[in-house]
Amino acid sequence: MTLFASPEDVRERLAATGYLADDAIATTVFLADALGKPLLVEGPAGTGKTELAKAVATAADAGLVRLQCYEGLDEARALYEWNYRKQLLRIQAAGEQAWEETHDDIFSEEFLLSRPLLTAIRRTEPTVLLVDETDKADVEVEGLLLEVLSDFQVTVPELGTIEATRKPFVVLTSNATRELSEALKRRCLFLHVDYPDAEREKQIVLTRVPEVVEALAEALVRTIRTLRALELKKAPSIAESIDWARTLVALGLDTLDEATVQQTLGVVLKHNSDHTRAIKELGLEPQG
Repeated sequence: MTLFASPEDVRERLAATGYLADDAIATTVFLADALGKPLLVEGPAGTGKTELAKAVATAADAGLVRLQCYEGLDEARALYEWNYRKQLLRIQAAGEQAWEETHDDIFSEEFLLSRPLLTAIRRTEPTVLLVDETDKADVEVEGLLLEVLSDFQVTVPELGTIEATRKPFVVLTSNATRELSEALKRRCLFLHVDYPDAEREKQIVLTRVPEVVEALAEALVRTIRTLRALELKKAPSIAESIDWARTLVALGLDTLDEATVQQTLGVVLKHNSDHTRAIKELGLEPQG
């Protein structure tokens, strides 16, 4: 059972959540859904990759299951593990009971701790599985993902093979800090997401912060794009553009002058070196 009827259906339903998708995004999301293929979304940090998965879940009225990847992530945290403390208590309570009987008891559903991958596979309701920042995980995790995403099933030796009764819509995101394996890429549809053009980003800001006047949104986006062109440690994300607009609305401002930029720059730049460079490049007076 698919979630979307057409690319236009994707576009309209994502827009209703506040996510403005272009043709490439709408079409690729539709095809991933129609073909039952995982969607690999790659691009710079802050371009809305994670938000796309959240928007798809909201638009499709599906549950969102998120696996946040990081260095050192292992199978126990990604797939499942046993509740060892509870098992030990059961063993102690069993006393002289035959080990074979106790063993079968403690390796049952009651003691299984389901992690994101297994949770997503076992859900019978519409589900979006978000494997976030896949490139931060070790290569071994890619092997685990290959196994799970190839057949949408997991083998728990003590319980047998657990197959998905309803495949989740899978979104893997990557900031391209390392190259993912060709084997993983072959199983996915690929979508590169970059920062939107000025007009689309202005529309995103106006959609998410309807209280902001258009002229202020335009000036804000123009400044954000200037900042992104600098060699910063962390370029402003789309989310930070939205936060900046909300900040200006909260301050009751409808223009973005030099003093306002100076006072609120911390909303979009989070490193002192970036502040220093931005102040210099924007021709602002350093604050004493």
